[in-house]
Amino acid sequence: MKKWIATVAVGASLMATSVLANQCGDILGHSMQQLKTRESIDLCQEYQGKTLLIVNTASKCGFTPQFDALEALYQKYQTAGLVILGFPSDSFKQEYDDAEKTAEVCYLTYGVQFPMFASSKVRGDDANPVFKALISKTGEAPSWNFNKYLVSADEQNVKHFGSRTTPDDKDFIVELEKMLAAAKPVTEANTSSD
Repeated sequence: MKKWIATVAVGASLMATSVLANQCGDILGHSMQQLKTRESIDLCQEYQGKTLLIVNTASKCGFTPQFDALEALYQKYQTAGLVILGFPSDSFKQEYDDAEKTAEVCYLTYGVQFPMFASSKVRGDDANPVFKALISKTGEAPSWNFNKYLVSADEQNVKHFGSRTTPDDKDFIVELEKMLAAAKPVTEANTSSD
């Protein structure tokens, strides 16, 4: 009987650890609506364990051409575990009210293939929950469009880069590669246990 109770206790402990390992923090613990669809994505389910680059975008901004460099970055580092999440926002009055026009700029003009979400606020009390979490972790709210938040695979390390830091900036790439390298043991451990 004691052996059976010990076995059940160990099993319950392992199950609890497994459940906790599958939970996400404040950044990924949300579902967000995709751009130009009614479908929402469970961010935790889709992107847990990935290094993230989260960007507030706008279609009518001087920094909008950064979409080209963001897409190139995504294509280069996607297989290494990078996911870029784009959040169109009219917080700075440079995004279309029409999701169709926003999607046209992202998908047709710039050929964006990384995930893009429905337009939302990225600062202030009505900021979407992802940006509220990013601001809370860094103390840095977006000061303009195309702010970049580099998020470690475990969501514990978040680095903020302003609009003028381009996705191909050497110092930015160094930080990105450090985060990707740090995530490899976590990713390998997750895949080896599956």
